[in-house]
Amino acid sequence: MKTKSTLLPFLLVLFFLGLFSSCQDEITTTYTYRTMMPVYLEMSDVRARLITTEPAQPLDNPGKIYIYGDYLFVNEPTKGIHILDNTKPSNPINLRFIPIEGNVDLAVNNNILYADNYVDLLAFDLSNMGDIRLIKRVENVFTHLYRHDTGQIITFKDSVVVTDGNGWRGEGWLMRSDMSFAANFSAAAKSYGTGGSMARFTLMNDHLYAVDESTMRVFDVTKAEDPKFVKPVDLGWGIETIFPFQNKLFIGSNRGMHIYDASTPSSPTRMSVFEHVMACDPVVVNEDHAFVTLRTGNTCWNGINELQVVDIKNPYQPKLKKAYPMLNPHGLGLAGDFLYVAEGQHGLKSFNVSDVMAIDKNQLEFLTSMKSVDLIPGPKSLIVIGPDGVCQYDYSKPNQLKKLSCIQVTNPVIIN
Repeated sequence: MKTKSTLLPFLLVLFFLGLFSSCQDEITTTYTYRTMMPVYLEMSDVRARLITTEPAQPLDNPGKIYIYGDYLFVNEPTKGIHILDNTKPSNPINLRFIPIEGNVDLAVNNNILYADNYVDLLAFDLSNMGDIRLIKRVENVFTHLYRHDTGQIITFKDSVVVTDGNGWRGEGWLMRSDMSFAANFSAAAKSYGTGGSMARFTLMNDHLYAVDESTMRVFDVTKAEDPKFVKPVDLGWGIETIFPFQNKLFIGSNRGMHIYDASTPSSPTRMSVFEHVMACDPVVVNEDHAFVTLRTGNTCWNGINELQVVDIKNPYQPKLKKAYPMLNPHGLGLAGDFLYVAEGQHGLKSFNVSDVMAIDKNQLEFLTSMKSVDLIPGPKSLIVIGPDGVCQYDYSKPNQLKKLSCIQVTNPVIIN
């Protein structure tokens, strides 16, 4: 039995607990995260909007890079394309901007710029840079975004979402970029431009090849100003990049590297598939070897970051020759015996790869200050794109890169 002296403290505790619980403010916990939200658009509305070239605009959140002659093209994902005069890589001049909704990729053939506009392919005449004109639209070719039953296109917005457990509200809507960035300057015809290793558009033998997540679409561009859709080629899921070399197409996927024979340009045929664990995967090649980077990222679930060297002397039987650990490799580019690797947030690396069995012993430089996503070893400079902007280097001395210029961006991207 409790005595009065022991019962009183017990009652006081109960009283104060009840008092505080009745007076306590309601606490709501919120969570903030990024997610992809579907957006439905009427393509007829998109086509009805007139595309006219605008004055130069600051680079906001650049994606793909592409060089053609003395010009540097920089894609602003899902918004359009910046054109810069790169006659002097030490002083590139921002000339103008072409607003193109849903644009992710580009290629240039004989003064004709090809660009995706959601489900359509557009062709622009660049012969007069002061008067760039849209001259052809090939409709409904990128059908992975198209709903035939409604006539709508489906795209996604990368959204910052705030939720309190009872729903969500979007903040700071940002259009999605596939950041999907094939450097092959030495193999490109004179009338073609050159893209980065993460490109999904490439040109070879009077044909344009465009890949999405599962399909390669073939266009006849014998008449550059009049591109004609030829056929789709099923590739399987997880396709990311495409690289042309000596009548072959090397296609990077998150599960391996596909090699296609394009000696009949209108009808590429599969030669082989080199498989690896699931990892993001651009590829560049020379006569004997393919250099493939594998990295972790948003859609790259296996914890592997490495450079793989694949023997392609027999393209029907590609074989792994050696793999080298990396930090988080993204795009890459070859210039003779020298390989340049974009290491994401970690920087930019260069190697002498004349001995593919000793690449780790022949690292030339590691520029930790140059956060990098992709690059192009061009005729005048090494062009590197990263979250902070587009920089160019004199690489005439491969073991001592010399910075020539940098174009800063207003909305740095997040490297994944």
